[in-house]
Amino acid sequence: MKDIRNKRKKKKIVRKIILLILILFIIAGVWFAYKTHKNGGGLSGMLATAVGHDENTKKNLKEIKVLLLGVSTDLDSQLTDTIIVASYNPNTQKANLLSIPRDTFTGKNKSKATASQKLNAIYNYYRDPQKTLDAVNELTGLDIKYYVLVKTEALIKLVDAIGGVEFNVPIDMYYTDKSQNLVIDLKAGTQIINGEKAEQLLRFRHNNNGSSYPIEYGDNDFGRMRTQRDFIVSTLKQTLKPNNIFKIGEILDIGHENVETNLELSYIKDYIPYAVELNADNIQTAMLPGTTPDISETNRVSVVVINQKEAKELIQSMFYPEENETDSTSNEIETSTTVTTPITIELINGSGEKTKLEKAQKILEEAGYKIKKTGKTSSISKTIITNKKDISTEDLNKLKEILSVGSITTNKVSNSTIDITIIIGRDFE
Repeated sequence: MKDIRNKRKKKKIVRKIILLILILFIIAGVWFAYKTHKNGGGLSGMLATAVGHDENTKKNLKEIKVLLLGVSTDLDSQLTDTIIVASYNPNTQKANLLSIPRDTFTGKNKSKATASQKLNAIYNYYRDPQKTLDAVNELTGLDIKYYVLVKTEALIKLVDAIGGVEFNVPIDMYYTDKSQNLVIDLKAGTQIINGEKAEQLLRFRHNNNGSSYPIEYGDNDFGRMRTQRDFIVSTLKQTLKPNNIFKIGEILDIGHENVETNLELSYIKDYIPYAVELNADNIQTAMLPGTTPDISETNRVSVVVINQKEAKELIQSMFYPEENETDSTSNEIETSTTVTTPITIELINGSGEKTKLEKAQKILEEAGYKIKKTGKTSSISKTIITNKKDISTEDLNKLKEILSVGSITTNKVSNSTIDITIIIGRDFE
């Protein structure tokens, strides 16, 4: 009898312990749900709670600016042929990608230019990303504190890790270079790009026969920079899908092996819970404006000379938009969306729908723009507004406001009879 009573007593104790554990789990779950709700709810709120954030953490986070450098390590020389300033603001959920031409001249006298004075050669000479960062800050006036140097292997492994990236390859690409062991062979159209194809896509400038991206897209290096920005946006969309969030460990391992950075994980982790909610359509992309002088003016070296005035306007509009805000009643002429001096526009239909081209043309003509010619191209997802002459940032932003969509790029052509080329994408409604 005594043994039976002892067994019953033990069972009661075990039941009480189990009940206590269940109660503790329920309390912990309720607390976690409450904190998640206070942190904004959803996946972002859950991640914020998991890393110890409260409702005030995001308010205290400032916009982060990072210099992205892409380097191919399968070559004797290590040139940073991808140079992009990226920024992210967790409170406004807006981001920027600003490409800087790899041939940007960093010297003082362009008539004595050398290849080593190109922006992409700085890392090859010093093997120190900070040197390139310093040069970019001097060129742009931005106070960028962080760099991320990404090796080719990282891109290949990341794209494969997230299951590939759906992307619209703008043209047929075929190029071979035995000295680099490089074969690029891609067909135009929307497709799933794996790691191997991603390297081909981002290194392409022109085909073996000399043909390249169409002028309205941006030929050679200008086209490549645009493709790089668009592919980064598509990769972010794929990476931030819920099923890939749980691959963060694998992604961090890839970064640890193939990325050189001065960013501490303890710092960047505060931004991750909010970055998962970033809408890729809120990413503004552009290229630092510049000109390519005749090589007879530059010691027979092909370089890009940044237009400081236009660069300053573009940087101001992308990274410091709040300083451009003015009282709408203070100057009625400035806020008008009607064009006083006709701007000639080339309107290209990349939406795949004839009615969208017609609608865009009607809207622009009613606003006072002159449509000099129209055409069509392969389907693209986002509308592109390309500055071909010396159109001000203010006028470009007015166009974007009128169309309600569009990312702004610059690709100046000195003999162009067109001021602006607009490619209407599927996002135009």
